[in-house]
Amino acid sequence: MAHGDITHIDIPVADTQAATTFYSGLFGWQIAEIPGYEGYPMWQAPNKISGGGLAPRGDGFEHPRSYVEVDSIEDTLAKATAAGGSVVMDKSQISETSWFAVLADPDGNHIGLYEGTTDAS
Repeated sequence: MAHGDITHIDIPVADTQAATTFYSGLFGWQIAEIPGYEGYPMWQAPNKISGGGLAPRGDGFEHPRSYVEVDSIEDTLAKATAAGGSVVMDKSQISETSWFAVLADPDGNHIGLYEGTTDAS
């Protein structure tokens, strides 16, 4: 994906199995845990392009969060803070070749950032 593309959407859930049943039945999403990502089932829409994860609901993560592909998380966070945003979560490693972070825009909306590649599909 290119810089600026929405690459992933996390949906916070309290009960992973119930959420899996709900979303697969409602939208026809394929939902499965990927080896190495246990406890974080990933969903894929019928178009085989849109997807994301069912992530544990918790403090600061109570609403769906879109993740945007960026060339550099550090550069994007610097640009966001210079434009009036803030860093909610610094760059964190997902795998050897992928990272994520979360920023807040000036209105307080949380947007995830994703950099890298993963084998999960």
